[in-house]
Order: sequence, then C-alpha cells, then structure tokens
Amino acid sequence: MSGVGETVKFDTRITRLLGIDYPIVQGGMRWAARAELAAAVGNAGGIGFISAHTQPTPEDLAREIRKVRELSPKPFGVNLTLLPANTGLDYEGYLRVIVENAVPVVETAGSNPAKYVPTFQRAGIKVIHKCTSVRFALKAEQLGVDAISIDGFECAGHPGEDDIPALILIPAVAAKVKIPILACGGFADGRGLIAALALGAEGINMGTRFLLTQESPMHAALKARMVAATERDTVLVGRSYGDSSRVLRNAVTAAALEREKQGGVTYKDLAPIIGAPAWMKAMEEGALDGGAIPAGMVVGLIDDIPSCAQLIARIVAEARALVGGRLRAAVEPDAR
Repeated sequence: MSGVGETVKFDTRITRLLGIDYPIVQGGMRWAARAELAAAVGNAGGIGFISAHTQPTPEDLAREIRKVRELSPKPFGVNLTLLPANTGLDYEGYLRVIVENAVPVVETAGSNPAKYVPTFQRAGIKVIHKCTSVRFALKAEQLGVDAISIDGFECAGHPGEDDIPALILIPAVAAKVKIPILACGGFADGRGLIAALALGAEGINMGTRFLLTQESPMHAALKARMVAATERDTVLVGRSYGDSSRVLRNAVTAAALEREKQGGVTYKDLAPIIGAPAWMKAMEEGALDGGAIPAGMVVGLIDDIPSCAQLIARIVAEARALVGGRLRAAVEPDAR
C-alpha cells in the first residue's frame, strides 16, 4: 500500500506549463517575495515569484531578476500587482524589464491585466492571473492568460468581497474555465495539495506558508507570532469601504476596525496605520503591532519554520502517503 503512494507522479497542466517538478507555487507577496525565497522554492522543485512593486525602480527589478538566476537555474516568475493605490510606480518600466530579461512567467493581480497580456504573449511569457471570483476568472480566460490562481475567502491580503471559501470557489471555477487553475487561500501541506487537486485545481499557490520559512526575509519575532497564531487570529480590514484585506489580529487592526464601526471611513483615513508602508516596516523590524500585516487563516495550521526544501519535500511526501494510504483505503476497502 505504501508503495502505491511512493510511485504517484505529479503531472498536471501546471507542472507542464511551468516546467516544474511539483505543482507548488510561491506567490508574489509584496516586500517578502525576493530572490532568495523564489530561488529556494525553485531549487526544491516548485516555482517562486519575486514581487515587481517591491522594487523601487525597474532597474532594481532587473537586478533582483539577475540575482534569482545567480541563485538557481530553475524557472521563476515575477508578480505584477496592479492596484490604484500603487501610485507612482513605473509599470511600463517593469514591463520592459520583464520582457528584456525573458522572465518565464508573470503573475498579474489586483485589477484587469488586459493592457499587459498582449505584450507578454508576444514575448512568449506565460501569464497567471490571480482572481477572487468565477466572473473574474472567466474574464481572465477571455483575455488569453495561460492559467488562473483563484483566491478563496481564507487567503491573506485581498480576498474580494464575495466571501466564497476555497471549498466552493475552486470547483465553481473549474466547472466554468478550460485553462489550468491554481488553488490559493488556506493551503499549507500535503492534505491541502490533494484536496486542491480533487476539487479541480492543478496545483496550489501558497503565500503565508512560504512567508514562514527560513528563506523568508520577515523578522523572526513576527514569524514566531504567526506560528503561535490560531485560525481565529486574522481579521478583515477595509470591509466597510469595499476593499477587504485579511491581516493578522493586533492592536492596529483592532483600532482600524473600531474606526470602521463608526462609519464614514475611507482608505485614505486608515492608510497611515494599515497601508503598505507601515506593515512592510513591521515585517522588516518585527513590530508585532506595527501595521496591518497580511496573513491567511492558514496560520492556524502552521507550527514550524522549515526551509523551503524541507517544506516542499514534506508536502510531497504527505500527499503521496495520503494517496497510497488513508484515501486508497477509504475508496478501496480491499486495499486495507
């Protein structure tokens, strides 16, 4: 019975599309998604993304791309998050650098990527677009992206406003689109990988789990706080003005929620305490109450800080053991 699990191959449209061993993706988290993390994920058989808008200029992004390639010969990607709040960023410059450096794959997120998809297509760059609903997934497919990363309600950062958990959202999207799907939001281990595949996805995209690894640049004090957290230790801020963001529960988020209860609050009102500059500084310095720090509900399933190699090897081993053990026994009683 154990032998069956050991021979299970990970061959999905995602592994073939991206040229990777395992359908495990490290998403492009702002500030944290840097060369060292992306390279470590790639070297372990998955694929990692660096964040374009973490880099102040296109030239800085070009240096980070070169750094990934110095650390790993494996495929990697660049996340290009398109948000109105990201004013002053040279998106055209980022686009130019991505194309000039022949980055294998781009993860777009935040808003409609129609402006950029044709350029990536002409350059032979694969595009994965992050969506939070069936309707957005259908639109992304219509635009010609190669794959979709679908964010369930559990995810860190912006889950959209529909409040649909991954258990429902993944099969709902899988029933409507023809291109490959990555499941995102609530995934941290081999159980999650097998569940995602069963629901119709062809891989998993993890943020919070990779944030809590040895190669992640986040401060050790904040890593320890997240490891100690339960599934109840995240909250949604920005819900009152239609820009929900899932973050770690702390004094700052409590203050933000109290102000939202009072009504009439806008993002501009809360930006000084929940905006990216504050939480990025908190991630760097380890200030537990330094900002509204993005974190998924999956923190409740994480209790250690492994290397990326250890984490991916464990996920793969757990997934194979499930297929060859408990799941097989459940559907094939004679195999017990």
